[in-house]
Amino acid sequence: MSGAVEAGVWGAVGGLALVIGAAVAWFVRVPAQVVASVMAFGSGVLISALAFDLMDEAEQIGGLLPAAGGFLAGAVVYMAANALLARRGAKHRKRSQDQQPSEAEQSGSGLAIALGALLDGVPESVVLGASLLGGGGVSTAVVAAVFISNVPEGLSSAAGMKKAGRSAGYVFGVWGAIAAVSALAAAAGYAFLGAAPPEVTSVITAVAAGAILTMVADTMIPEAFERTHMLTGLITSAGFLTAFTISRTGG
Repeated sequence: MSGAVEAGVWGAVGGLALVIGAAVAWFVRVPAQVVASVMAFGSGVLISALAFDLMDEAEQIGGLLPAAGGFLAGAVVYMAANALLARRGAKHRKRSQDQQPSEAEQSGSGLAIALGALLDGVPESVVLGASLLGGGGVSTAVVAAVFISNVPEGLSSAAGMKKAGRSAGYVFGVWGAIAAVSALAAAAGYAFLGAAPPEVTSVITAVAAGAILTMVADTMIPEAFERTHMLTGLITSAGFLTAFTISRTGG
């Protein structure tokens, strides 16, 4: 199996977690507190992977300045794109209750929510592909982080979509498309970064890390805190420790 194809497969695995989460939300009534708890856990998992895998690797490959510059650029770009989509109805795309607007309440919000989901998923997929570049196989910690965090993302967002009156075709169309794009983004991350100078690989990895951390703070943690309150930090810490353990024992 070529590296790009393998990267695409792992990207599809990460994207499939979104579809699984959406299916659970659509067919099973999951208590809001459970959704929030899993979201908090997934937030901790992603934060750990960012700190001990992505940024650590970016700094080792290209040095501190390229890694820091890329990280800040990723955070700023995500923030700007997220703010633009929020004004068009995607602000609460990961919320599981009645925060998401229906199409009747805000025309174009369905497309904005879909684009927001794409914005959230692409950086994760790119780093999945990039993690194969070292030749030692995909990073177990990064795959685990993406999969574990994507299940509650899909679950919470799909629950909100359902409450906003969106159809099953829309919900599964969105997440199915995101899974397909995730596979392509992972393959592209491997293909385009394979021949790139170390500084470029460092910057791109750090850009993705900055975007992901900003996404966690802007969209995942608010949903988690709304229901778990004082337990949010403890659950997030458990997710962090889980991913840290995986990164140190599983590669």
